[in-house]
Amino acid sequence: MKLYSKIFGFFSLGLSLVSIESHAQATSVNPAGTGDRQFKMDTVFSAHPIREDDKMYQISVWRRIDLREKYNHPMYGSGDTKNDGIVNQIYKAIVEDNALEVFADDKFKQPLSISDFQSNFWLAANGDSIFVKQLYYLDFMEDFVFDKHHSQIKFDVKYIELVMPSQTNANAGQKTIGYVRFKDFYYHFKDHPEAKWLIFQNTAKNLTYDQVFDQRLFRSVVRRYTNPDNAYVADLVNSTHPNPELQAFLNSLEFEYKLLDFENGLWEW
Repeated sequence: MKLYSKIFGFFSLGLSLVSIESHAQATSVNPAGTGDRQFKMDTVFSAHPIREDDKMYQISVWRRIDLREKYNHPMYGSGDTKNDGIVNQIYKAIVEDNALEVFADDKFKQPLSISDFQSNFWLAANGDSIFVKQLYYLDFMEDFVFDKHHSQIKFDVKYIELVMPSQTNANAGQKTIGYVRFKDFYYHFKDHPEAKWLIFQNTAKNLTYDQVFDQRLFRSVVRRYTNPDNAYVADLVNSTHPNPELQAFLNSLEFEYKLLDFENGLWEW
């Protein structure tokens, strides 16, 4: 009887350990989806989803890449036409490859037809045709996140917005051409190395666009961040300011430095 009790006791202990191990696996970096907690993640927009429970701090940031800047020339493309640049590569992925869905709104509720997208892409407000090189803005929205599980700051990009500058749009104001989910963009160009970030000084080291965003090989300007008024940085400048555009740029830099200071401050004791 005593032997039976010992065997039953060891068997019960073994089941308990298995249960504990299973629960630990469910709360690991790769959650098993079992146990008392279900881990929510953005698997629709994010190329690198972060568990919601692991987000200790988060703020949304809207940024603009001006492809005309020297630092961003590798994405702008080569020659006078810029047909091998990122904007035309996105156009081909949508129209020719039918690989990316495009939407009219940032809530991704209004799909754009190919014909409507082409009209948005090629025609200015006055009906004139434009060239790819005249589309030199690439906007995107991302979440600035502190992932407590990995003790890291992460940039969780959500979507890309193709924009027609006001000057290109017959000075009728900026026009949104369309929105693309970043996850779709990321995995499409990961498998299409012919679309490249061009290093003109060393063409042996050209990179794909997914690598460019992973390594943050671009210069961008903050246009908006989470605020009570849902306002752009430019809208927060006093209208009586003698040079509101310059002040908006300086305010954007100030916010950028606040993000850097926040990250640096995480490791101070």
